[in-house]
Amino acid sequence: MPDLLASLAASVAARLVARRETVAISESSTGGLISAALLSIPGASAYFVGGGVIYTQPARRALLQVPDEAMRGIRSSTEAAARVMARSVRERLGTTWALAETGAAGPSGNRYGDAAGHSCFAVAGAVEAARTLETGRSDREANMWAFTRAALALLDECIQKAGGQS
Repeated sequence: MPDLLASLAASVAARLVARRETVAISESSTGGLISAALLSIPGASAYFVGGGVIYTQPARRALLQVPDEAMRGIRSSTEAAARVMARSVRERLGTTWALAETGAAGPSGNRYGDAAGHSCFAVAGAVEAARTLETGRSDREANMWAFTRAALALLDECIQKAGGQS
């Protein structure tokens, strides 16, 4: 695990453990790297409940149980779509927090018109937030790592902002 990623995951883990809170993950173009980063921290079973790589509409429907009607008017690979997925995985797994990511890692864009290097993240919990990252690169692996770092940073920021709210 790259040092910056390990330190972000460790920060999230420490905050969750200290507060006795849990997290669930729904990720797409990161391919499981968000979950892997969180699970690389010893004691992950205290805070990591589960999640999945939700890479297609059939996965969204079956694993997150988000019907097409809930996505009506919401384009994939947007902050709005990430919010729906974060809220759904949080509800499904009964966690304090959830983080969702959706995007286009590359080397080309996605079928929704987003260029390679585009990703959206959302956190659901006591503090909710969403963010978009555009790396401007077509390097799939580099984008996956960049998306993972940005997603974990947003989760850490939200947990820190929540203080004693959750």
